[in-house]
Amino acid sequence: QVLLVQSGGGLVQAGGSLRLSCAASGRTFSSNAMGWFRQAPGKERQFVATISWNGGSTAYADSVKGRFTISRDNAKNTLYLQMNSLKPEDTAVYYCAAQLQPWGTTSANDYPYWGQGTQVTVSS
Repeated sequence: QVLLVQSGGGLVQAGGSLRLSCAASGRTFSSNAMGWFRQAPGKERQFVATISWNGGSTAYADSVKGRFTISRDNAKNTLYLQMNSLKPEDTAVYYCAAQLQPWGTTSANDYPYWGQGTQVTVSS
């Protein structure tokens, strides 16, 4: 069984930082692109960031560019999202996801594997 298990998240004040982790089990994703998405209440799931299989290529939503950093450690089969300078509008449930191809895309439909989601709340 393929599992993506997320950790991190929580409550932080505006301007603060959080780090999300996503550990894969059941198979290795070292040859696959991975990404982060988020969903705020009443809104559709939104692309946040994606990273290629070897970490050599990344892409970010304009809303998080310069504040968030996606990274991966293939030896640990783990994906990360470092979030700095957090804003109240970053409040959402964050999901990690994995693709079947090596190069990341921004569409949630391209990701067949998903983590359980973790709440991030940024207070003003």
